[in-house]
Amino acid sequence: MNNLLTLLEEKKIQLNADKTRVLSSSGKKTQVVPLIHQRVLSIKGPETEKFLQGQLSCDVNNAFKTGSSLGSHCNIKGHMLSLFRLLKAGSEEAWLRMSQDIFESATANLKKYMIFSKAEAQEISHTISGIGLVGPGAQTLIERWFGNSPSETNSIISLSNGLIVRVPGDRFEIWMDDDAVTEIVRQLPEEVGIGSTNDWILSEIDAGIPDLRAETQEAFIPQMTNFQVFAGISFTKGCYTGQEIITRLQHRGQLKKPMYLAEVSTDQEPQVGESISAPNKPNAGRVVLSAQCGENRYRILAVIVKSLAEESALSLHNQAVELKTLPYTLDPKLFLPK
Repeated sequence: MNNLLTLLEEKKIQLNADKTRVLSSSGKKTQVVPLIHQRVLSIKGPETEKFLQGQLSCDVNNAFKTGSSLGSHCNIKGHMLSLFRLLKAGSEEAWLRMSQDIFESATANLKKYMIFSKAEAQEISHTISGIGLVGPGAQTLIERWFGNSPSETNSIISLSNGLIVRVPGDRFEIWMDDDAVTEIVRQLPEEVGIGSTNDWILSEIDAGIPDLRAETQEAFIPQMTNFQVFAGISFTKGCYTGQEIITRLQHRGQLKKPMYLAEVSTDQEPQVGESISAPNKPNAGRVVLSAQCGENRYRILAVIVKSLAEESALSLHNQAVELKTLPYTLDPKLFLPK
């Protein structure tokens, strides 16, 4: 157990049984969320950038210039095996931070293609810890601690012991040596509280950012989760695993199942991978992410058949699913037959 987890227990912060989620929330406007639901894989070596460019859906060369990008690793049919945030950690090193429950399989899938590359994969979650900052005081807090903050989404500030990245929704992630992160959390100013994992996932949902869990591995082509909005897919960089299918959908196909933002009132928490129903269509969509946003109220991201989402009454647990407005606009050309 790393020092951050030890500190959370000392502070009587409620965790789940396997210590991969923070259950309690301070409820303060600005919160620091321990990102213990994620793990970090380091890819390091002289051919790191080249290797990742040939495997991932995003443009790794551009990501190394800006500092970070969402990305995915797909099978040959273009379905996502893993989804992560890529972080440039050095000239020959990238960190892939991803959900705890897909980490082992995601690492194994990448290593299959790494045999002949001058790059190595190693988990660093035991030495590197992460926190997310969300709320109106997030940027001020970063500037108080480090002097300045990343100015653009996906830009980073490199530190001697880690990095800071600005992510969509005017939020930040800090990934640093465990000791340094622990000390930051130990000395939070009075106006800042420790947030829950639900708080962070809710902020991801509010930004319309998808994620992948074990229940949805190989379920979605990237465009189904609106991944192109975040430059998580490159259509110009050349070949990568699954590229042919992904590019064909973009230029010659028709996207029939995009991702929607929605809310539902239910006394049973929606689970990732659960089906959303329409009249006479029990599998109209699938839940991508879910977070509680009120008493027996949940906000979700879900991939739903577009025609059913726009023309039918949707339900989950026999409760009405209410579509909300995403914080971005999808290109209408994606939905036209080519």
